[in-house]
This record gives sequence, C-alpha cells and structure tokens, in this order.
Amino acid sequence: MHEEVAPTHKHDIKSTKTPSNKKHLITPHLPTDIQSIQTNSKTKAQDEFRSYNATETPERVVQHYKDMRMYQTVEFYNRMEVKYSFENGNYRRLMTIEEAFVQLENYIDASDPDLDLPNLLHLLQTAEGIRKANHPDWLQLTGLLHDMGKIMFLWGNGKDGQDGYSPDGKQWALDGDTFVMGCQIPNDAVVFPEFNELNPDMHDPKYNTKYGMYAPHCGLDQLKFAWGHDEYMHRMLVANDCSIPREGLDIIRYHSAYPWHDKGAYRHLMKSEDYEPLSRLSLVMCRDLTPSLTIELLVSILSSCHLKDEGNELRGKKMQEELWPYYRGLLEKYGLGEKLKW
Repeated sequence: MHEEVAPTHKHDIKSTKTPSNKKHLITPHLPTDIQSIQTNSKTKAQDEFRSYNATETPERVVQHYKDMRMYQTVEFYNRMEVKYSFENGNYRRLMTIEEAFVQLENYIDASDPDLDLPNLLHLLQTAEGIRKANHPDWLQLTGLLHDMGKIMFLWGNGKDGQDGYSPDGKQWALDGDTFVMGCQIPNDAVVFPEFNELNPDMHDPKYNTKYGMYAPHCGLDQLKFAWGHDEYMHRMLVANDCSIPREGLDIIRYHSAYPWHDKGAYRHLMKSEDYEPLSRLSLVMCRDLTPSLTIELLVSILSSCHLKDEGNELRGKKMQEELWPYYRGLLEKYGLGEKLKW
C-alpha cells in the first residue's frame, strides 16, 4: 500500500496545533472577515433558490452544466471508478477529517448560484442547522461530511473536471446536480435540458433509451450517477468501515441527485426496497417528522439547511472550544476519528 503525497500549492492554508501535552488537534482556519461572508439567503426569496436559466444564472454556472452534459459519460464514470478505487488496499493519501477540512478551506462551489462561501463554513452551518433542529447525531455528522468528497480536487485536474486550485477551474466532476449515466437523460428533470443533446451517450443506442443499459427496477444501487463528490465520499466512507447508518450513507451518495429526489425521475429503475421508509429514525425528535420518512425527505432536510444563515457565529473561540470537540466526538463514535484512507 502506498501513500501518495500531494504537492504543496500556494492556496494551501497551514493548520494550527494544540500544545504537545494535549491531544493533537487541527483547527481549520476561518477568514478574519468572516462576518462579511454570507449565504444569499439574506437577499433571495425561498422560491428563488435553485432557479436556473440561461439569462439570469451566472455564466460560470451555465458553462459548468454544459460541461457536465458534454463530458459525464459511462466511459468517464468507469475511468474515475478505477482512478479512485479503494480495492486491493488502494488509496491516495492518509488524512484525518480535520486535515481534510484544512485542504478544503479555499474551495468554492462553482456550480451553485446560491452559495458563495468557504466549504468549511457551509458544512458547519449545515451540521449546526441539523443539530439545532434536534435531528440525531448521525444525521448531524452526515451534514458535516456530505460535501467533503470535493477533496478529489487534490488528485484531479481540469481535463477531468476536478480543478479546485484555479479560480475558474473546471469542476464538472466535483459539483453539480447528478443524473444517471447509461440511459436517457430526462428533459423534464434536469437543469438546462437543452444541453442533453451534447452528451455523446445520447447518440449511442445502447444508452439513449428509457432503460438504456439497465434492467427495469434494477435498484438505485445499480445506477451510475454522474461521477462527483457524492459517489467518491460514499465509497471512501464504506472503504474506511465507518458506522454511519445506511440512511446517512445514502444521503451522502444521492444528495446531489436532484432529478431523482426532487423531480421524481428514474422511478422505472427503482426497486421496491428503494421506496421503503428509512429505519433508525427513533432519534428524530422534530415534531413535524414521522417514522415514515423516506430518503427523499431526509435529503430535503439536508438541502434546507444549505440555505440557513447562522449569522456566521461558527468561528474563533466558538469553533475551538465548542464545535470541534463536539464533532470530534461524533467522528470517533462513528469510526472516523483516526487517519483515514482517501
């Protein structure tokens, strides 16, 4: 087993450490002007979020989805599956979750028109929003980790849509709404459907039909969603034998699959088990939730927390004395407290 050490880039931010007589701790840095960093929830109405159109959506976002549609193919998925494989002891680097947070500090999502803030703050806001809503700790941890698969940019490049170092880097295989490879792309369920015809697979009879390369009701776990941070992080957590419940792992794997969980696409490929209520929900205390929660509803909980602005209180002394000790405890509880394979 070989550990690949990524090169140092000028965008890397050094971590701070506790004194040697204390347990080793990496405290990710937050900008000193963090109070000026806000989500767009202060200026946008709820129904304006996730509003995509070619005239009002930022050009970088339009180009991002055009690139996704052009380059996300079955062949590309298969190639990434090999590159990021954890089989036979393969991995790219050993890091703790906290070390990975440090690497993600300067990464900004190029595909989301509603979010212009460091991923670290976004993930903490998501986790804290879930925590304040009294959802179980595994769902809080899911919120903290759900976007960490973007760490792929450490080993990616612009050609493969995984450039997280350049300000205008191509990220079409890191971020964005995912759709299923190997079958017809649903025009009524994806953003910018006018780009569907640019996908090479949509001109291949093996892939451009309703079922494409899949059998009817084969099940979600058999589908190849567009390669990105979701699929990578799911595989990483499974490879490290974490004990996050299946529900949390599914949320991480499918939270960007908006055509499925938001628009209702791909029902003809789902098996009966995919409709069953999720288990292990006895800890959910929020009064408007019931034991009949499905993966779609839990993903919507995660999505709603994306838009919450927590007043940017997640910094400085609060982070060091309250947040990290709490979330470090959750990481240890679910088997993610040590060096992990990435």
